[in-house]
Formats: sequence, C-alpha cells, structure tokens
Amino acid sequence: MTKQLLSGLLTLLQTSITCVRQLLILLLCLPVVVSTAYASSVNSFTDVESSFAQRNFERKAEAIEWLIAQHHPQTKTILDGLLNRAIAYQKHTHALVLLQDNQNALLLSSNKPVTLDNPRDYKKVAINNALRTVIQRRLSTLDVSSTDLSVRLAAVKALTGNTEPDIIEALRLQQSQETSPEIKAAITLALDIARLGQLSQAADSEADDNQRGGAADSKASQLALIQSLSDAAHPAAQRALAQAEPVAKDPDIHSALTRALSAYEQRQRVYNGVETLYFGLSMGSVLVLAGIGLAITFGVMGVINMAHGELIMLGAYTTYVLQQLMPQHTALALLLAIPAAFVVSGLVGVAIERSVIRFLYGRPLETLLATFGISLILQQAVRSIFSPLNRSVTTPDFMSGMLEITPMLSLTWNRLIIIGFCILIFTLLLLVLKKTSLGLQVRAVSQNRGMARAMGVRSEWVDAMTFGLGSGVAGIAGVALSQLTNVGPNMGQSYIIDSFMVVVFGGVGNLWGTLVAGLSLGIFNKILEPWAGAVLAKILVLVFIILFIQKRPRGLFPQRGRAVEG
Repeated sequence: MTKQLLSGLLTLLQTSITCVRQLLILLLCLPVVVSTAYASSVNSFTDVESSFAQRNFERKAEAIEWLIAQHHPQTKTILDGLLNRAIAYQKHTHALVLLQDNQNALLLSSNKPVTLDNPRDYKKVAINNALRTVIQRRLSTLDVSSTDLSVRLAAVKALTGNTEPDIIEALRLQQSQETSPEIKAAITLALDIARLGQLSQAADSEADDNQRGGAADSKASQLALIQSLSDAAHPAAQRALAQAEPVAKDPDIHSALTRALSAYEQRQRVYNGVETLYFGLSMGSVLVLAGIGLAITFGVMGVINMAHGELIMLGAYTTYVLQQLMPQHTALALLLAIPAAFVVSGLVGVAIERSVIRFLYGRPLETLLATFGISLILQQAVRSIFSPLNRSVTTPDFMSGMLEITPMLSLTWNRLIIIGFCILIFTLLLLVLKKTSLGLQVRAVSQNRGMARAMGVRSEWVDAMTFGLGSGVAGIAGVALSQLTNVGPNMGQSYIIDSFMVVVFGGVGNLWGTLVAGLSLGIFNKILEPWAGAVLAKILVLVFIILFIQKRPRGLFPQRGRAVEG
C-alpha cells in the first residue's frame, strides 16, 4: 500500500514538472510570437498611425522602427514631436498631427496645415521611459543614414568618439553600404576609436586561456590601430589614446601609445600657435578698423578727436536699426549697413568739424576738451533714443559656424570675414588717397598746409572732407564691431585708447603704419593673454608703446614732409 502511494505521488510530481516546463516554454516563446505578429502588422504609414493610437508601447516601438527602416521623410519630425509631447492623433481616424498651438497643427500624412476645430477630438501620443530612451538613441543615429551627404558627414563627425553599442552598430551598418569615400573614412575613424576602447578594456581585464592564445594577433592589431589613430589627428582619437595608455600592460603597446600621444601634443602646440596668430590677426583687424579713421584726421589735421569712439558707436547703431527694419533679411541688412554707417558717421563728422573743430585749429588741448564734450553729448543722445541698455545685433548665417582646416583646428567665420573686411577697407582707402584728387589734396595739406594753400588748395574744404572720410571709416568699423560685441552707448570708449595707441605706434598719418601697428599689437596682446591675463596684457602693451615712443617719437613709419621736418 505504501509503495503504491509513493508511486502515485512520484507520477503526479513528474506530470507537474512536465506541465510547468511546457508552460515556461510557452511563456518564453510568447514575446517572439507577439513581436512577429506586430512586425508583420506595421507595413504602411496608416499602420503607424494606428499603432500610435494604441496603448501598447511595444506596438509603438515597432512603428518607430518601421519609420526608420523605410527612411520616411517625417521620421525625424515624429520622433522629435514624441519627445516634446507634440504628436497627437485624431480619435476617430487615427490621423497623426504635429501640434503647433491650440488651434493649428500639421497633418503628417500629407504635410499640410490643418485647423483644430475641436481640440477635444485629438489626443496626444503617450510614451514611457523605455520608449523615450529608444527614441533618443534612434535620433542620435538617424542622420547617419540620411540621403543628404552633408547631413551624413555631420552626423558621423558628431558621433565620433561615442562608444555606445547602438551607435557603433549603426555606424557599422552604414559603413557596409556607404558610397562616399570621405564619409566612409570618417566612419572608419569612429569605429577605430571605439575599437581601441574595447581593446584597452580587454587589456585591463582578466583573459582566459583562449584569449591568451590570440595575444600576438591582438598586439599586432593594437599596434596598427594606434598608428592609424596617431595619423588621424583627431581630438577624439587623442582622448582614446590617453585613456588606453594607463591600462596598457605590454611594453611595446605602451611605448607606441606614448609616441602617439607625444606626436599629438607636438601637433597641438603647432595648432595652438596658429590659433593664437589667428585670434591676434582678428583682434588686430578690429584695431586697424578702429584706428584707421583716426589716423586720417589726426595725421592731416592734428586734431585729438576724443569723439572718435562715438562715431564707431553710431555705425554700430546704424547696423542695429537696419536689422530692426529688415528682421527677415539679416544678411542684406548687414551689407546695407556698411554704406549707411559710412554716410551717417561721415555726416556727423562733417557737422562736428564745421561747427566746432574749425575754430580750434592749432589748439590741440582745446580740441581734446571740445571733442570729449561732443562724445558725452553723443552718448546721451543714444541713451535717450535707444535707452541705456545694450542691443544685440544678429549675426547672419554666412558669418556663423566654423571653417574646419583639420579636425584639431577650426576657424570661426565671423573673425575670418572681419580680417578680409579690414584688408578690403584698407585697400579702398589707400586707393582713394593715392588715386583721386581728394587724396592728392589730403596728402598735400598733411605734408605742408601753407604751401598747399599757396598752390590753390582749399584747405577748409579738404579739412571737412578729410574729417568726414575718417568719421565714415569709423562708422564702418562700428558695423564690424557689432558682429563681435553688444551694441551700447559706452562701446566706443572701449576702443578710443586702443585707436590712439595704434596711430601713435604706427606713425601719425601713415596708413601702412596703422595697418602694421594694429596687427602687431593684436598679435602681441593675444600672445601675452594666456599667461598674463587680459588686463595685464593690455598694461604690458601700453608700457611697451611708451618705451618705444621714447626711442622713436614719430612711430614705426614717420610721416615725411617739410612741415613735419620743420
């Protein structure tokens, strides 16, 4: 009896175990079956709309994968909208819309605007944290497979250095079908950086016997990889090499990493020098633009014009006003601001010369005080019209962004354009003074005013036109400065001292001296800034100019003429 009972219990236990095993197999297979059913059910954009209208997040994930796989034109818009809670569906038709406000939306199936007559008929698509993570990862790799070459290249460069598995897998997939050699090389670099990180992690962990058997291949592979990344000259490659060096146990690999990092540091020093020179030239160009107008008025007329900074300020405000009048055309407004600023500041300069300065020739201290008073009047006038607050001028698209020379050296477009603009203005001004009758008379008056009058030159007219020309160039300098700093009533005071330093250092009245002095002081200042600081660098530059003037009182390029020599 006892044996029969035990036998029955054993049979019952075996049957129970078999049932539990079958139940577990069924549960394990259920997600695969459901996933297959979902995958086969999303075959069109209509299915996508239907999926987003459901509460099943797995179904929504399948819809997202279908959009990405099909390269649907609305994919990025939909994914961004899902993250920002801006995608809704019509309750009856399940049509997806991108919400713009309470009354307007964009119908995603046709990309046409629609009016939400009854907002209650629409419901926002809900996502959970897991789906949000999936969307963020898909967005980061979406542009890698874009049909636009520039978008693909920018996406690959942005992902270089990222070692997340999803991103690496997306790059590998794109590499197998990429046709552009440039993009393919960028993808190879990104994968090599990730591969070095994986090899360094493997070197830092315990290896089993099988891995030890392949050590020679791993070593050769790492050495080739290190050399490839050393030649790439990319910041992300440098970071990967720096992370791999401390964990490298093999002496040969450690030595190769050290040599690669040393080569990178040497290249970086060269690029830093080029960057410092570039920033110095851009700052020097600003100083040239600010000082070249003062060089004309100070050199020809001997007037210490303390209102020169305010004339620069007027040019900057002219740019601001034109952009306010043409808010949709910032580039055109900036181009029109160049002649407009020249006219505005030039007319103000002529008015200052005719009303005040012409009565004070030969009395430099009185002209200094008078022009200082004029500068205060101009500042207060601007405060009354535009308020004391700084104004921001929009930088047009063609001056935004960077010019990439190498992955380790990029130059900003706005500074590069200002350097070219400075050279253009300097060349035009030189042609005016060398090739026109006004320029001939200006040079005659600057060298010997009495002799020029005796030869029939109307010196008063020359003085007015010269002051207007110098003031107009100051206005053009204001247009350039508006792209580097905020426009405000006090902006001119920041450049008046620098302008006088440029003029005195280069030689009063000499345009070439102004150019050389401005660029030299800009470079000298940027070389000193890293270790002395901005304020101390300016002080050291000022001390240098004072000592230089003690040895050469007439500057680098002294003006020649009987009046000067006498």
